[in-house]
Amino acid sequence: MIRLFVALELPPPLRDGLLAAMGGVIGARWQTDAQLHLTLRFIGDVDRHRAQDIIAALGHVHVTPLRLSLGTIGTFDRRGRIDTLWVGVTPQAAVAALAKRVGQALERVGMPPETRAFVPHITVARFGRLVGPLQGFPVASLPGEAFDIAGFALWESRMGHHGSEYSVVERYFPRP
Repeated sequence: MIRLFVALELPPPLRDGLLAAMGGVIGARWQTDAQLHLTLRFIGDVDRHRAQDIIAALGHVHVTPLRLSLGTIGTFDRRGRIDTLWVGVTPQAAVAALAKRVGQALERVGMPPETRAFVPHITVARFGRLVGPLQGFPVASLPGEAFDIAGFALWESRMGHHGSEYSVVERYFPRP
């Protein structure tokens, strides 16, 4: 079994800027450079045969380049306790449209539809039980320039000694 998800790869200057802004929040486990991405769809554990079907299905997704900017920060919680700090992106509608096309392709190969609302975001930190004041996250130092995304990728996630380790399985770009 392999654990898969579909995400946008972030350009190195944007990742560098996000990494430079990380800090100032007690209890935060900050993402590493290799963990920074924008998830379009979490797939989960699949066998190798299903993975091949997914790779093929994603090849039929219509991809258009995106020009995005960082948006506001936000949090996700579990049972009333903050567990994730993230940075949003704009325009959200363009990312949501791509996520919808990805989801439709996955449904055609038997993957169940996503039931959670899609919130385009880049996770920057995760939390255990201790969460310090989030005002310590220096929003003013986040990269302000727009960035370009040419396509998306299918990723594999493996648990490692320092948390999840991600690797790209396949990349998908606009066809000429």
